[in-house]
Amino acid sequence: MTYPILFRWFSALAAAALLLAPVAAVQAAAPAPLTGNAEAGKAAFRKCASCHQVGPSARGGFGPKLTGVIGRKAGSTTDYKYSAAMKNANIIWTEQNLASFLKAPSDFIPGNNMRFWGIGNAQQVADLLAYLRTQ
Repeated sequence: MTYPILFRWFSALAAAALLLAPVAAVQAAAPAPLTGNAEAGKAAFRKCASCHQVGPSARGGFGPKLTGVIGRKAGSTTDYKYSAAMKNANIIWTEQNLASFLKAPSDFIPGNNMRFWGIGNAQQVADLLAYLRTQ
């Protein structure tokens, strides 16, 4: 007599497990945010330094200065001539926006002047962001 009750109870648990499985899979699939290393980011910034400057005496040149870029409105420094696309982007350089831009600049803001293919390595992007936080 206990078998039908046990079967019903087990079936309810199995159904719940099947319903919740996609949620658990999505939660498990979400990548953990990467922790950047500012020293590694400083080394990675060397490839940016041919166009961009950082630090107290930084100024725009072939590219805009990146001192204080996190939290700044895109296309807003006065010592660099931005493309119309960048001036009209109407975004704030959050870390998420910068990460997306660094991954694929032309996809994130089509028509911008940055002649760079992007960085496919997520850890290197996290390192660069950690370095830019110090600037």
